[in-house]
Amino acid sequence: MIAPFLQGFGTGGGLIVAIGAQNAFVLSQGVRKNHHFIIALICIICDTVFISAGVAGFGSFVSGNPVFSQWVTWGGAGFLIFYGFGSFRSAVKGGRLQARDNAVPSLGAAVIATLAVTLLNPHFYLDTVILLGSISSQFHGQMRLYFWIGAVCASVIWFISLSLGGQMLAPLFQKQISWRILDSLVCATMWFIAGSLIMHQVSV
Repeated sequence: MIAPFLQGFGTGGGLIVAIGAQNAFVLSQGVRKNHHFIIALICIICDTVFISAGVAGFGSFVSGNPVFSQWVTWGGAGFLIFYGFGSFRSAVKGGRLQARDNAVPSLGAAVIATLAVTLLNPHFYLDTVILLGSISSQFHGQMRLYFWIGAVCASVIWFISLSLGGQMLAPLFQKQISWRILDSLVCATMWFIAGSLIMHQVSV
């Protein structure tokens, strides 16, 4: 029981913790205290659903469907470029935490933005469905269930920590330079991932 749980926790945590578009978004909204717990909850639910799909064996469908992969890649790249431009504009403009210059204005917009930055990113499916699904295939019966529990626990702990960490960093972002650095980091992350998606699609 312990071995598959720890492998699921370690593998899931290793894939989730890597800085990406989703993590940059969650952190930035945590700093702004903008529906941060709802955003973290949505990320946890998405992870849980798609990790479950991967463990259940749907990874082969995703990896073997080129049309689905192509649509997700181009849609994800477009969204990341658009969101990155917003962060770039905010970094150039500057501001402080109270200004909430680049904050998502409503709960509905926060939900849509969170789903977009999560579900329009092909790396999300690669990590949750294909990689975790493939690794889980070495376990059977209850052992696979414990692997799933470990991976889901890693997601829960990470996104709650990221949201709370953003709140703890909030006093630091009373300074304009801190705001510029965060928005620049978010912009660079979004554009880098968008560029990698486009390059991969073009080279296929």
